[in-house]
Amino acid sequence: MPDMDDLHTWVINLDRDSERLQRITQQLAATGLAWTRQCAVYGRDLPPEEQRRLLDSETYRRRHGMQPALGELGCYLSHVAVMRALLASTHRHALVLEDDVLLTPALLPVLQGLLRHADRWDMVKLSAVHSGTPQPVLELAPGHSLAVMLSRCTGSSAYLVNRRTAQTYVERLLPMTLPYDHVFDQGWTFDLKVRLVTPTPCIHDEQIATTITTGGASRKFAWHRRLSAHAWRLGNELRRVRYGLSETWREKRLPSR
Repeated sequence: MPDMDDLHTWVINLDRDSERLQRITQQLAATGLAWTRQCAVYGRDLPPEEQRRLLDSETYRRRHGMQPALGELGCYLSHVAVMRALLASTHRHALVLEDDVLLTPALLPVLQGLLRHADRWDMVKLSAVHSGTPQPVLELAPGHSLAVMLSRCTGSSAYLVNRRTAQTYVERLLPMTLPYDHVFDQGWTFDLKVRLVTPTPCIHDEQIATTITTGGASRKFAWHRRLSAHAWRLGNELRRVRYGLSETWREKRLPSR
């Protein structure tokens, strides 16, 4: 049985979102996991000079085809703050949860399986907005497998990281050039083993309204101003496929144990 003391859970939550905190608190109580609330960064409270230092607006517009939102910056910085919290602790792994996630009974056995095979991953997504075209490579728990992704899989409401990943993110994720969930899974960029659990043991709750962005349509540029974003995304997805195929081939050669 893996040592669950190696794992600590952090829940990202804005001060004003007390109902969300109560909801995730009730879910975590049923798991018995030790956890800490990570006070989320409210992007609009950041001084203008901090916004300019932490956000590369020009690169964001070129890669994402729209105006950046301060709520996205706050979310991004909140996740980086969890990485710093892990590094400041004695724990080896962090379960990172946003406060709008739904936990299923499969979470605990999946976590045990992941800790049992901690050498097979650096970051693992436990929830997903898109499928990611998963390629299963190792059974973790009955009905759940560790998988390599071949296509885009956004969302960051639940994932697991080790200390190596936390150190890499702290050193290399800033300044922000894309929304957090568009960049933190780029294993080819950060030289990390990025994986997905399929099916996911956590669910991104689409019924809860986002507090990150508003007015998405008005932020998006006209089609001719998004050509650079389309070109960048195409190149990024080609890199993702190449990385995914390479990692799948490498994983298939490892013992299933």
